[in-house]
Amino acid sequence: MSEVYAARRTRLREYCNAGGSAAALVSRPANVRYLAGAAPHGAVLLLGKTEDLLVCAGPTADRPTQERPDEALRVQTLPGAGGGDPAVAAAGLAARQGADSLAVEEHHLTVARHRALGSVAPRLRLANLGGAVEQLRVVKDEEEISCLRIGAEIADQALGELLESILVGRTERHLALELERRLVDHGADGPAFPTSVATGPNAGRPGHRPTDRRVEEGDFLSVCLGATYRGYRCEIGRTFVIGTAPADWQVELYDLVFAAQRAGRESLVPGAACRDVDRAARQVLDSAGYTEGLTALTGHGVGLEIDEDPQLSPAAMGKLDACVPVTVEPGVHLPGRGGVRIDDTLVVRPEADGGPELLTITTKELLAL
Repeated sequence: MSEVYAARRTRLREYCNAGGSAAALVSRPANVRYLAGAAPHGAVLLLGKTEDLLVCAGPTADRPTQERPDEALRVQTLPGAGGGDPAVAAAGLAARQGADSLAVEEHHLTVARHRALGSVAPRLRLANLGGAVEQLRVVKDEEEISCLRIGAEIADQALGELLESILVGRTERHLALELERRLVDHGADGPAFPTSVATGPNAGRPGHRPTDRRVEEGDFLSVCLGATYRGYRCEIGRTFVIGTAPADWQVELYDLVFAAQRAGRESLVPGAACRDVDRAARQVLDSAGYTEGLTALTGHGVGLEIDEDPQLSPAAMGKLDACVPVTVEPGVHLPGRGGVRIDDTLVVRPEADGGPELLTITTKELLAL
């Protein structure tokens, strides 16, 4: 992986040099990990004029082997119990290396921290690095996609085991905790985000936080979970009916959301406009009269964070590239009755390679559990 990290840093350095900055300070944790491997909490990466450094407030020896930083990087550990602020220390190191300008991630730094950088190196011109690293992260290499694929397998396995257990009478909160435990049992670093379990009138509500409501016969049950594997995060969402055969209105609503999700998935081709993918799914729901109350977007990128670029929304700019993993997650929620959400993680692939690669494979058939 050292070669991979080095190539990523080279691309960022070329971007900075083109913008007139001799050095760069990367402080956003996901971006540090992308460029330097797994790093201690609070570590920053200095792309220096003469040497690249990972600056940490504390020792790294207690981290597991597979979670160590890039071995090709020199690690600079700050002295003292508290260690000080690695970003401030990195700015001073950049100045001592002879850099006259330093590109920083202004969207991540607080105002106070930005001022501290200027104080420690007053002759250093601070420029805005912007979202340069986030843009580098959009297209994944096959090693990154492999991590996402394994995470998806773990999430599928955890969800499949839950569906084989008795659900009636158990609370949303209990089921969510059990799913998160199963993720870890099967090899995940942890959940990719707080697991959502929603029953009855809560089902299909985006971002629902589990409550003490108990699962009842005839409920819709919607579940959204994800696994983190070696830092990479995937997402899956499914909706089921509890106990008995689904009612006619449940079948009709489920089939509608399934059709919308399928339309979105089939639109995932290299070169497709992000807004067109959103439109493909949204039009299915709009035409059935569900214009009001739809979520702001149909999907989003995933990777080292669960919500990355690109955004699949009506106002989204840009087009999809091959090897970009995204979610497609349309849904409808009917207040007081519940609803349906179906959510998959896929990788954009050209038609010659078989089209979009589905990572989350748990059945999308409307099961009565």
